[in-house]
Parts: sequence; C-alpha cells; structure tokens
Amino acid sequence: MSILLAILGFSLAKLSEAPVPANLPADLPTAIYTDPPADKAHPARMETIHVPSGGVAINGVAYLPAGAGPHPIALICHGWPGNEKNLDLAQALRRAGWAAVTFNYRGSWGSPGKFRFAQNPEDTAAVLAYLRDPANAKFLGVDPARIVVMGHSMGGWVTARTGASDHRLAGLVMISAGDMGLVGKLSRPALVKEAAADAETLAETSPAIMADELIANSDANELVPLAPKLVEVPLLALTSDDGLAGHTDRLVAAIRAGGGKAVTEGHAATDHGWSDHRIDLEARIIRWLATLPTAPRG
Repeated sequence: MSILLAILGFSLAKLSEAPVPANLPADLPTAIYTDPPADKAHPARMETIHVPSGGVAINGVAYLPAGAGPHPIALICHGWPGNEKNLDLAQALRRAGWAAVTFNYRGSWGSPGKFRFAQNPEDTAAVLAYLRDPANAKFLGVDPARIVVMGHSMGGWVTARTGASDHRLAGLVMISAGDMGLVGKLSRPALVKEAAADAETLAETSPAIMADELIANSDANELVPLAPKLVEVPLLALTSDDGLAGHTDRLVAAIRAGGGKAVTEGHAATDHGWSDHRIDLEARIIRWLATLPTAPRG
C-alpha cells in the first residue's frame, strides 16, 4: 500500500507541474486557470457574515483573497429565486485579488424574514453598509472605497437600482438582467406560473403574493427612468440568448442618450445562466474590472 501511495503522490506532483496548455486564448486572465501564490501570513480564507437588515440578520459569505490587502470588493447579487449563485465567479474573482461577497435577501435561502422584491435593494444597501463599517472592513481586509456591485437576472435589476442610489460605487456589472418592472407587466397567470417554479426556496410568500407585488409596482420598478442617475458609473452590461436582452438594451440606450459614456456591452450565445459560457463570463468580468480606475468615485 505504501508503494502505491508513493507512486500516486509522485504522479499527482507531476500533474501539478504540468505546463499550461498552449492553446489558451492569449487574453484569458490567469485567475481563470491558476491558483495564486500562497501567503502564509495572510492566507486566502472564507468568512460567514451576518448582516443586519430590516430587523433580522441576513446570511452571506465573503471569499477573501490572499495578501494583506485591503482588497477591492465584488458584491454579487443573486436572482429570483437564486438557483445560480455564481460561486464559480466568486472563486475566480478571489483568485484575481478581489474579495467576493455573496448574500441572500430576506426570506431567501435561509436568511430570516419574508421574501419581498422591494426589500432586495434594501438588503443590498445593508450589505454595503456592513462592508463599509471600519471594523468589518478591517477584519475582512477589504477596501470600502473600491466596491463593484454585480448581479445576475433579478440581481441585475437590484444592481442597477443600487447604482442609481449609491454614487460611491466603483462600478456595476449586470449579467442577463431581468427588469422586474417589465416582468411585472406580464399577465397575472404567467407571473403566477413563473413564481411557482422555484417558490420552495423563498419564505413567507407565495406565487400569488409575488405576482401581485410585481404587477402593483411594475411602473415604479422599471429601470429606464433611473438612467440619468447611472450616466457616470462604469457599467458592464452582459446579455445572453434568454429573451431578456431587450431589458438591458433599453437601459443602456437610455444611459447613452443621457450622455453616458462608461458603458461596456457584451453578448453571448448562451442561456440565461451562461451554462456553457462560465469561463467566458468570468474572463469578461475580470478583464473589465482591470480597466477600472483605482481611485474611488465621488
């Protein structure tokens, strides 16, 4: 047995020393396929966070890179209900030197409280306040002056709303965003059917409650009216072949019509979750993050 283990150990060591494949794209960020050097004094780590919001403490996870820091922050907002958490993206961002923070809105995925769409931007603001608290920032080794908010699907809607109200952010990333104002203009039967598909992950709600909230607030939830407040913020707007690209296109057009020049667009022929374009997604975002100025806005 000891001989077998020795052979296995030798084989694994040789595998770890294997050269990077020569056919990788020249502009593929190394964080996609290479672990960073270990730092014994300041190792990479993961911390659970509990963020006060709306009278409860919502749960989250901070993926913290190696090094003394302070590290820039990528705050990742999940969608409705959030089956795709983009944790592979969080890991890639950490390898690229970013502190990637994920969290769950009230009433979703174990966070206490009841799930309501209107609360999701509030919870995001609460996480930002938590990260900007000097004691929390010091413990996590993060730079509260360099925060990028990014969100997938409904999380893209949350991201845009957050960027319109918080002008200290370094940038925004919208991934296959769904404008919940436009979603709320669907018929009630269609919305109830959509809400019923994954309702088991959300607490103290129902398909009917969710549909009625979206319908009642459809005009107020639309993103295009927020465009004037987004003309200055760097925005990476990514769309896919999921039928929702028009939601993002409308917002981008309105931002540019208002004089916005900091928008970068990208499209991929993939599904809503970028299921066969995950490396592409990570690479697009890491490359874009590298273009951001180091100085905080505002």
